Amino acid sequence: MNKTRFERGTVGHIRLHVLPTNRFKTFAISLYAGLPLQEQTVTATALTPFVLRRGTESYPETTQFREQLEHMYGAGFGFDVYKRGNYQMVQFRMDTINDSFVKSNDSLLGQSFAFLGEVVTKPAKENGVFRTAYVNSERESVRKKLEGIINDKIRYAAERCTEEMFKDDPYRLHPLGERSELDDITPESLYASYQSWLQQAHLDLYVVGDTTLAEVEELVAKHFSLNRSTTPAYKPEQVDLRGKEVQTVKEVLDVNQGKLNLGLRTPITYGDDRYASLLLYNGILGSYPHSKLFLNVREKESLAYYAASRYDGHKGIVSIQSGIEIANYEKALRIIEAQLDSMRAGEISELEMSQTKAMIRNSLLEMQDSAFDMIAYDFNRVLSGKDRSAEELLQQVEQVQPKDVVAAAETVQLDTIYFLTGQKEG
Repeated sequence: MNKTRFERGTVGHIRLHVLPTNRFKTFAISLYAGLPLQEQTVTATALTPFVLRRGTESYPETTQFREQLEHMYGAGFGFDVYKRGNYQMVQFRMDTINDSFVKSNDSLLGQSFAFLGEVVTKPAKENGVFRTAYVNSERESVRKKLEGIINDKIRYAAERCTEEMFKDDPYRLHPLGERSELDDITPESLYASYQSWLQQAHLDLYVVGDTTLAEVEELVAKHFSLNRSTTPAYKPEQVDLRGKEVQTVKEVLDVNQGKLNLGLRTPITYGDDRYASLLLYNGILGSYPHSKLFLNVREKESLAYYAASRYDGHKGIVSIQSGIEIANYEKALRIIEAQLDSMRAGEISELEMSQTKAMIRNSLLEMQDSAFDMIAYDFNRVLSGKDRSAEELLQQVEQVQPKDVVAAAETVQLDTIYFLTGQKEG
């Protein structure tokens, strides 16, 4: 495993993370902008990158914007909006070919920073604010994405389970915001929100490729003209386990297949020394084809079309998702809960341990082949305040014993049972 570490710096209250390497034929650039999830800002913040991708001062028309990427030998540009813990993240990405592989008079890395810096800090405007046509068009893009959730019943059930589980917590908010808020957003209000976002967001800029920290510092100073006064730090999640009663929520929609989701809480988050044990717990429970949920709920009992678990180490959540025949609700729930009991009872075989360790090992090793995966892994350090290299995590995973997995299992508490059904109870 490659043991090269990121080099760190700060320019204009933007944290820089640079991994100098000649392993890749491209430069991978990623800018993370994070804000606390809040009802009053979530929708405008989500809409902002959609508008920013439409044009800049130098390339105000969307066709010009795209043509400039083509002129940079087909550089890739994209963004995502998602949440990590109680933070709403906007992530911009660029993928640009290394200068040594093309004949270009100007540095492609320099051009990439000029482009990204302008996307973020110098958007196309009219009358001093965002272009009305761009705001109206992208508002509909976001609306369609939010409306599309209900058509994807697996995703809808997962979102609804989260909403019920976190009624009094910002984590209930969807990272794309609220449909009801979209119509109230104007070019003027969105531009004001954007300026506030530039000032207050936690900004982390990553570069992986054949460059140096000094070169990146110079490029950021030149192309990211931000009048920021602070470098805010992320605050790791404090998980609240109050021993609440398990709540059961049943929702009726026009569905033929039921969606049974369970939401569980654990105090073990990414920054915890027991993180590796919880990774093993989740892997044995439901992340892989050899996992208990897959084998016992789906294969042996034929109760589920799918059955899997997912662990969010930034929020302290284990979520279980399954698709079942509506009539099998009680039996499926009973067998899923039996798998949770089995984990707490230490019914874990050597084969389950070795197979799960192998899957996690493969994932960590494969990550080294992707610059963006390496960036995403390192960003966990920024979010959690825990500096744990992939090599260190792999070593910790290898050292986990069955008793450690049982100890992790004992921290996991069932919070919410959500069932999406097509039948009203008589």
